[in-house]
Parts: sequence; C-alpha cells; structure tokens
Amino acid sequence: MTKVINETFLKAARGEKTDYVPVWYMRQAGRSQPEYRELKEKYSLFEITHQPELCAYVTRLPVEQYNVDAAILYKDIMTPLPALGVDVDIVSGIGPVISNPIRSLQDVEKLGEIHPEQDIPYVLDTIKLLVNEQLNVPLIGFTGAPFTVASYMIEGGPSKSYNKTKAFMYTEPKAWFALMDKLGDMAITYVKAQIHAGAKAIQIFDSWVGALNVEDYRTYIKPTMDRIFSSLRGENVPLIMFGVGASHLALEWNDLPLDVVGLDWRLPISQAREMGIHKTVMGNLDPAILLSSWDVIEERAKAILDQGMQQPGYIFNLGHGVFPQVQPDTLKRLTAFIHEYSASKK
Repeated sequence: MTKVINETFLKAARGEKTDYVPVWYMRQAGRSQPEYRELKEKYSLFEITHQPELCAYVTRLPVEQYNVDAAILYKDIMTPLPALGVDVDIVSGIGPVISNPIRSLQDVEKLGEIHPEQDIPYVLDTIKLLVNEQLNVPLIGFTGAPFTVASYMIEGGPSKSYNKTKAFMYTEPKAWFALMDKLGDMAITYVKAQIHAGAKAIQIFDSWVGALNVEDYRTYIKPTMDRIFSSLRGENVPLIMFGVGASHLALEWNDLPLDVVGLDWRLPISQAREMGIHKTVMGNLDPAILLSSWDVIEERAKAILDQGMQQPGYIFNLGHGVFPQVQPDTLKRLTAFIHEYSASKK
C-alpha cells in the first residue's frame, strides 16, 4: 500500500492554493515535550542525533502529537562542523562551545570539507527511516547559514554582540571570504545529501545575521547566500530562509533564488507584502504569546492568519522557536485552530 503524504505545506511553499493554511513550529521537536525531557536525562543531543531510531522518534513525535503539516529533522546546526575539524561541544545552559576558534586565515585554510556519507551517515539514515516508514507529512532538512555558523566559530560560543565576528569580517576580509567559501561549500554539500536521502524542503537558519546592517549584508554575506541557493535550485525542493531580528534584511532575502521568506514577530506579514515581498511568507506568532491565556493566543493567531490569507503562499509558524515552558496541549490546540479557522475562510 502506497503511503499518502499530506503535501499542503509543499503547495503553500510553492505559492499554490491550499484548502487550509499549513502550520509547523520551529523547535517543535524537543524541549517542550515531556517525552523528550525524559530522553535527555539519559542522552545528550549529540547522542540522540547519532542514533537514527531515537532521532526519528524525536522528529516525528510533534507530528503525531500536534497534527502539524511538516516535520523538521531533529539535529543542531553544529552537526556538520566536526567533519571540518571544528572541536564543538553542546554545553548545557550555554549552547555550542568551540575550543579551537577561528583567529586567522591560516585557521580557515586548515578547515576540511564534509563528506556526508562518511561523516554524518546517522543523519542520512534518520532521514531515510522517517521518509520511508514513519512520516505522512514532508520532512524539512536544514543547515545553519555561513554567517551564523561563522559567528560560533569565531566567538567560540554564543554571543550577544558578535563583536569578534564583525571585527574579523571588517579587518580580515580575505580570511572572511575564504571562511564564507568553506561554509558555503559545506552547506551545499550537506543540504544536497539531506535532499537525496529524502528531505522534501530545506530551511537555512541565519539566526544571528540580524546583527549586520543591509550594506554589510550585501557586501559580506549575500554573494555566498546567492551561491548556496542557486546551487540548490536544481534539486526542486522548496527553499526557506529564516533569521531572528532581521526584518531589515527581508527584501534582501526576497531577491535570492529561494521560495519562502520566514519572518520573526517584529515585521507584520501585511507590511512585508506591502514592502514588495512577493514570495511565500512564513510566520510569525511571537512564541512568548504561547505562554498567555488561550483567548490571547487565539486572537493573535487569527490576526496573523487574516493577514497571511490575503493571498496564496502563506505558512503559519512562530517568529522563533518553541520555548521549553510551552505546554504541548497549547500547540495541539493552536494547530487545530489554524486548520479550522483557515479552512472556514477559504
């Protein structure tokens, strides 16, 4: 018997009409789920992602619990970096910590390249397991964008100001562009491997690129992003761009050869379209709203849906990831509301 896949998310990503607005949530797999927290008492993030059966379980759990229209592969944007020779550890309460940060052109030149079948077979095995046996919705693969990945590699861990990263970018342009080339190559190879394993869409997270102004983005980042997306066009899967605090870059993303512009909660969808964003838009409920009463959640979600449904090409999501404190029942109820309300307006 052929498995039937719900393609509503893929249709919306391509700008096609759908019977209802599809929805998925960034960080839907993980921290807010009691089953996941139980696992984390026994396994680290890296240990979970290295076990395909376990990783597939974490990935599919929110699809089964919330009835969302897409799954996103459970892993971290640091996953491919050890293949390049980056010594990274995910430290509880801190995040990624890198013990050999980039300080010079020589450091960049020492970086290797990723060979997915040899370096991250567990990621590809997880994808195959999910798409062949377990999911009835599309699986989204992802990678970190070069700026965001570079910020960890240069800062040595999370940062609030990205001062070291920007200083390196301004004062060591040759090393910076060499690093962008390395990370651009990594993203292309890594993402293509995910697609060939069965991922049906790709999201590129440039979580921290909002730290740059438009001029610097155009000079130091956009050429690499253009190369990445141009290289992925031939794979014929929807390509999504997302960053936090980057509303001033939304038009720059709209120029890139991608399909979906993800918005955080700072830029209303109606305003984004008035600005000239003609691609599919994804977003953008403030995740903090999920800690409010249901009346507030419904009111805010309805307002966002009313804006998004003004034209085809809209996917409901949060403006950033699910917080650990969010109740799973809230996400289940919100998903049902989005489906029902949007279907009634079609």
